[in-house]
Amino acid sequence: MRNILLLGGTTEASALARLLAARGIPAVLSYAGRTRSPLDQPVPVRIGGFGGVAGLAAYLREQRVTHLVDATHPFAATMSANAVEAARLAGIPLIALTRPAWVADTGDTWRHVDSIAAAVAALAGSPRRIMLALGRMHAEEFAAQPQHHYLLRFVDEPAERPPLPDHSLVVDRGPFTVEGDMRLLQDHAVDLVVSKNSGGTGAEAKLIAARNLCLPVLMIDRPAVPGRAQAYLPEEVLAWVDHAGTSTTERGV
Repeated sequence: MRNILLLGGTTEASALARLLAARGIPAVLSYAGRTRSPLDQPVPVRIGGFGGVAGLAAYLREQRVTHLVDATHPFAATMSANAVEAARLAGIPLIALTRPAWVADTGDTWRHVDSIAAAVAALAGSPRRIMLALGRMHAEEFAAQPQHHYLLRFVDEPAERPPLPDHSLVVDRGPFTVEGDMRLLQDHAVDLVVSKNSGGTGAEAKLIAARNLCLPVLMIDRPAVPGRAQAYLPEEVLAWVDHAGTSTTERGV
């Protein structure tokens, strides 16, 4: 009997949840709890952390989970590392459902940094009008560079305004279009986009919009995660589940 724990929060996780439900495969979708109004799902949902590696491993054993799928955000490095170790301790197979990283194309002007802290440091200098395409988790860290005007776009209205002395806030949920993001960048006279390399198509519009408008991008590269089986499509994970997780490789299924 298969019993899936799906670590979610991404559009890919929701797509996989729909496939599992359609097949009648028991699954629970787990959210970290950062989004106050997650989308309705066709499988049971739990919200909140597990208490580190030990807590997650205990949950896997207690709930008799047979397969663990990590479909968290590519920058959820701590959760992903915990998942790898917890699956090992519980003796169950793990696969990551992730997205290919973005790669600069002709016409792109990207500067790469390896962390949020490095991105903050890279913004030293004269005032600019910057789109922080990072969600709400890291906005306050950019208060260390208060000379800029920041354009923020959040999924939810924050309980408190971000502690940035000069900013505009847009509350909206993707996927976004290139045309819409071009208008957004032009309306706010943005001259630099700061983005995590999240990959996928749902958030790529801002990068294409920046390319079309000849705007530079400060790209934060992905953090390293332990070696693990990996897939890019929900259907690949479903095939992996069907084969009991015995035919995976570090690059795919």
